[in-house]
Amino acid sequence: MTDRTTAPVLLYNGLLIDGTGGDPVPGGAVLVEDGYVQWAGPGDRLPELPEGTRRIDVAGDAILPGFIDCHVHMAVPGGAINHHELAAMPASLRTFLSAPRMRLTLEAGVTTARDLGGADAGHRRAVESGVVVGPRLLVAVAMLSPTGGHGDFRAGTDNGPADPEMSRLADGVADCRRAVRDVLRAGADCVKITATGGVWSPTDQPDDDGFLEDEIRTITEIAAGHRGKKVAAHAQGRGGILNAIRGGVASIEHGYEIDDEGIDLMLDRGTFLVPTLTTANTDPDPTKAASWAYAKKKHWQEVARRHIPHAIERGVRVAMGTDCGIAEHGTNLRELGHLVDCGMTPMGAILAGTSEAAELLGLAHEIGTLTAGKRADVVVARCNPLTDIKALATSENIRLVMKDGIAYKDLDGRAA
Repeated sequence: MTDRTTAPVLLYNGLLIDGTGGDPVPGGAVLVEDGYVQWAGPGDRLPELPEGTRRIDVAGDAILPGFIDCHVHMAVPGGAINHHELAAMPASLRTFLSAPRMRLTLEAGVTTARDLGGADAGHRRAVESGVVVGPRLLVAVAMLSPTGGHGDFRAGTDNGPADPEMSRLADGVADCRRAVRDVLRAGADCVKITATGGVWSPTDQPDDDGFLEDEIRTITEIAAGHRGKKVAAHAQGRGGILNAIRGGVASIEHGYEIDDEGIDLMLDRGTFLVPTLTTANTDPDPTKAASWAYAKKKHWQEVARRHIPHAIERGVRVAMGTDCGIAEHGTNLRELGHLVDCGMTPMGAILAGTSEAAELLGLAHEIGTLTAGKRADVVVARCNPLTDIKALATSENIRLVMKDGIAYKDLDGRAA
């Protein structure tokens, strides 16, 4: 049930983990009013409550900021991807099919998501206007790719246009200028590029270079000139990772073959890693995946398992991203357990999914922590994620999800 009232609400008697990295607060509380956090802290230090405040006893459950997934594809069904089927599908049907995926994502505890190919500005506006229930969206509209790169899903000798809903092809600096301006004109909040080949693209390998450094720098400079918009680089192989970092991207998506040279550059420049371990740890279905894709996926899963823990150990900044759309929608918080398996502390993983992700998206002034003045994106979970981080991945443990102070999931009827 969705509670769309704007009366002040106090969530109290919970384990408050506010996303700042501070110590958890047993008996913690959060005061929400008019869609914003007004106060958060120990329950025995409550300020004077506004008249008419509704008090909700969360009975010891964890109170956390809404989570942020920095890498999703709402237009893609989840599981093995068939780009030819997607390309043949009417754009309107893709959009309708995205709606239940967005709801699943929100109900999993993700209140903000960055869609890196397939969702356009209309998806964002549909959520903002309440036509569709889902997380707050930032959209890249379509990924930019060189001919033959990861975004070139044409089969064999097909020389027709790429699927415009998923990707735009560009070659050389001048063409990259046009392509990035094209997606910005279409309402992109961020830009997605392919700096390497990939698993699901038919004519390249994950360690093939995609855009080169001069092309990437052109794209990042133009994006930065549009109110500081950021560039995310699909980059799996070592060479493309280095090209992308040197070209000025804000984040390396996947980063499976990251090495010390790349890590040094990322540490120096503050580049984020979005390792998408959820998809890296999802075995492909051999009955659905093409044989070439299956072989690539199995190999690069092992590459990721060798390299990502080292990047975490060395202190690269990590933001949560899952690649749901390739992985199953609604399983987003599995990523936190995978991060811990790669060496993060549970608190570090929570920060990767809250305040660190907000920093990457340029939204730290609005979301990512339960502190006064931030949007009231709140998750109540029936577990202690600091002792059992993987419990957050079970949807039934996510008892209450609020976005902008409105309850969109309320399994216990507390906000009804």
